[in-house]
Amino acid sequence: MGVLEGKIVLITGASSGIGKACAEKFASEKVNLILTARRINRIEELSRELSGKFGIKTLPIQLDVRDREAVEEKLGNLPEEWKNVDILVNNAGLSRNLIPLHEGLYEDWEEMIDTNIKGLLYVTRVILPGMVARNSGHVINIGSIAGHEVYQGGNVYCATKWAVNALSKALRLDLFGKKVRVTSIDPGMVETEFSIVRFRGDTERAKKVYEKTTPLTAEDVAEAVIFAATRPEHVNISEIIIMPTYQPIASMVYREEEK
Repeated sequence: MGVLEGKIVLITGASSGIGKACAEKFASEKVNLILTARRINRIEELSRELSGKFGIKTLPIQLDVRDREAVEEKLGNLPEEWKNVDILVNNAGLSRNLIPLHEGLYEDWEEMIDTNIKGLLYVTRVILPGMVARNSGHVINIGSIAGHEVYQGGNVYCATKWAVNALSKALRLDLFGKKVRVTSIDPGMVETEFSIVRFRGDTERAKKVYEKTTPLTAEDVAEAVIFAATRPEHVNISEIIIMPTYQPIASMVYREEEK
């Protein structure tokens, strides 16, 4: 029996990218999965696939983490067999645009702040009390290198990820003396739908972000999540910064010359 087998893991933003990769990795560890995302068709399909392949239980829930009332209603009233969440993966997040702050769009700022900060807080506020009461659990926040370094045009997105960094550290203090672990997984460039979302569906512009270089994959990040989750109970992996070899800092990416 594996370390995680039979545990309940809740993943936000599980419909694609890092969230989906985490779902697949956790499923292979024989955990039971609560998968949330706005795109219900995607998580229902993923739930069926993982249940069939690994023989686990899955619970897909359509959820926009920005909607506090929906978070409280749907996650605060989970079916009895799903109530005791062992591991929470706060993955839902996004970036919008890459422009100077003085040209920024209010709607972009609000969407990033509402998703990356407030959404994480809403979900954690609902799930964490149960972990504290049981004196057992693990909160894994998907942060970013943008929570450690700023880069040109990243202003508000970077600010939201610095907030995630600070909240992860603050949570560890709030949980002092409890057997509830807190981990922040902070990747650099990862090739997912991230850039397509950032540039609002401009696939050509998004494609250029990853051209002539080798970014991380969602699976690379998911492996770091699993590593943190499978340490012994007395070991807390506080933070993992994971970067592509071709990206030494947030604002530098080596591009191979055309052959």
